[in-house]
Amino acid sequence: MTIREIVSFLETIAPPSLQEGYDNAGLLTGNGDWPCTGVVCALDATAEVIEEAIQKGANCVVAHHPIIFGGIKQISAHQYVGRALIAAIKHDIAIYAIHTNLDNILSGVNGKMADLLALENRQVLLPKASQLMKLFCFVPHPHLEKLRSALFAAGAGQLGQYSECCFVTEGTGSFKPGESAKPFVGEIGKRHEEKESRLEVIFPTHLKSAVLKAMYENHPYEEVAFDLVALANDHPALGSGLVGDLPAKMDAKDFLALVKTRFSLPVIRHTPLLADPISRVALCGGAGSFLISKALNAGAQAFITADLKYHEFFDCQGRMLIADIGHYESEQFTIDLLQQVLQQKFRNFAVLKTGVRTNPITYYF
Repeated sequence: MTIREIVSFLETIAPPSLQEGYDNAGLLTGNGDWPCTGVVCALDATAEVIEEAIQKGANCVVAHHPIIFGGIKQISAHQYVGRALIAAIKHDIAIYAIHTNLDNILSGVNGKMADLLALENRQVLLPKASQLMKLFCFVPHPHLEKLRSALFAAGAGQLGQYSECCFVTEGTGSFKPGESAKPFVGEIGKRHEEKESRLEVIFPTHLKSAVLKAMYENHPYEEVAFDLVALANDHPALGSGLVGDLPAKMDAKDFLALVKTRFSLPVIRHTPLLADPISRVALCGGAGSFLISKALNAGAQAFITADLKYHEFFDCQGRMLIADIGHYESEQFTIDLLQQVLQQKFRNFAVLKTGVRTNPITYYF
């Protein structure tokens, strides 16, 4: 097992192309060629977490938050970032960050939050644009099914809750092989007509290489005729925030009590309680004030997020309950998510959860 194998697997779940432009996800320290002796999953790759990994004999830390976020002008033991980097480099610890790319998938950070509240009928609040492509490919009739199945296996043809989606039209293609060609059908120097199918299939942009590879490997022609088009359609399963329905309506006070219990919260900052019951809930792990209007438009009666400023509590306009549960508190179960996905893939490998509580905020009661 190498560090690269860990990284490659995580990037099939949350591709780096899904991270926001300001982010810095990826392998931040270390070498992908290193043999991996174990993984510690954490929210933050602090010096204490690095030390924990050293003590447990694990040379890879998978963290949600990038320890290197902006530009670094010095690496000093007097700063928390510097202490972590010095320890990691000194002891050959690889640090991998999986941040907004994990936020932007429906089964990621927000999906884990939704699990705690058993939300149903889940949807992305703010779909991410320019994440879909369409392939138009022309293939001889007898080879249609082989090609279509290969494209589906590569991840194409997924539309919401439907898989193996495509459209096929029949027609006639023509071509004249040149002197150095090696045609699958037809003769060199003569125009040939062949009954062909036009296959149309949609796929996420990050699967472009895999889809094209499947096409080339399963198409009989020496030169494949195809069109690749970027789509303006939103991807329904990629983007910021999540909205879903509670299994049953709840009184606002009871709902807050449920949130407090499920997230193990010492306190919740929230807007005034609403008289109407709550049935539809929006949420966003970490700082989610930019989604308040989206939550309102989605019909949510409650919005759970973190890091709200004073004036942002006014933005719900008395139409929705806003609950600020804290940044760490909203994302704390991401550690469990990372451990779960890695353990499912690498069953006979040490994947550990950090025992270090990295929340820099404490509460006085």
